[in-house]
Amino acid sequence: MPVIQTKSILNGERLALTRTLSQIENNTSEGNQILEELFPHTGKAHLIGITGAPGTGKSTLVNRLVFNYRHPHEGKNAPSIAVVAVDPSSPFSGGAILGDRVRMQDLAGDPGVFIRSMASRGSLGGLASTTSGLVQVFDAAGFDIILIETVGAGQAEVEIASLAHTTVVVEAPGLGDEIQTFKAGILEIADILVVNKADKPGADNALRALRNMLSLTQPEKKSVIHHGEQLAVEQSLEINDLTNQDWIPLVLPTIATTGDGIAELISGISKHKEYLKSSGGWILKEQARLTNEVGNLLQQALHKRWNSSISPSEYEDVLDKVVRRQVSPRKAVERLIKGAGL
Repeated sequence: MPVIQTKSILNGERLALTRTLSQIENNTSEGNQILEELFPHTGKAHLIGITGAPGTGKSTLVNRLVFNYRHPHEGKNAPSIAVVAVDPSSPFSGGAILGDRVRMQDLAGDPGVFIRSMASRGSLGGLASTTSGLVQVFDAAGFDIILIETVGAGQAEVEIASLAHTTVVVEAPGLGDEIQTFKAGILEIADILVVNKADKPGADNALRALRNMLSLTQPEKKSVIHHGEQLAVEQSLEINDLTNQDWIPLVLPTIATTGDGIAELISGISKHKEYLKSSGGWILKEQARLTNEVGNLLQQALHKRWNSSISPSEYEDVLDKVVRRQVSPRKAVERLIKGAGL
């Protein structure tokens, strides 16, 4: 069955894709077997992460990005696009509203677009534990671009940088996120910084604050990053063509509801891909991504093995000693690991 289904996925059959994605989300043995079959066919898609705090308009931005990608200027071929939208899950039921799929209804019916919403299921970092598996399926199915929208948890959303080739961090005026971003370190993971809702009051201040913070992290390039009151986008893109220099993150304004600035954002994403390809950064990103995935899978496997090797009564006994201050948490972990034979 997995071999037949694998061929269907490689051919881009939507029913096979839908069933396989569900199996992977549920972490079934069938889903894992299919991933094994698909892995040699991956590594071609451009993975673009869209992250940022709630209220910045990430879903609207993704919706507009997909629409513009699918309706390019004359003479250009429209890329096929998959969207993985991670929604926050309920701490009680584990389910999610999956509102991103509702917000992207105007993309329905396009054969070159596949939208998959998934619940975070309590995972931290803005992604679900099975997100990389879904991305792998879309990659093998031949989608040119895979957009990954994180859950919208704010400062904790740095995990996307280990999965995506290009990370777009979305901010919005009036949310106080300029300082939060700097403190959380999200600024460091951004390849492109977007100030969405640029028609709102305070947008200029948000743009200025982000450019100033960016110049603090890269002071030797301050004259390029902070060029008066406006970022010289064309100049920055030309500088990014020099493969012997580090990529200078772009700071771009957009109004996703009207489409203003989306063409410039797509151009910036394209330039970043060209930079990665020409500088060798693409290979380094792939190596880091796969190394991180192996580490995550190893951690899950070790936890599963430990959980099956220790009795519930022994576990509760050690926890009881910790609560009564008879054993320190570190010593408790040592005992639990030794008791499991690890």
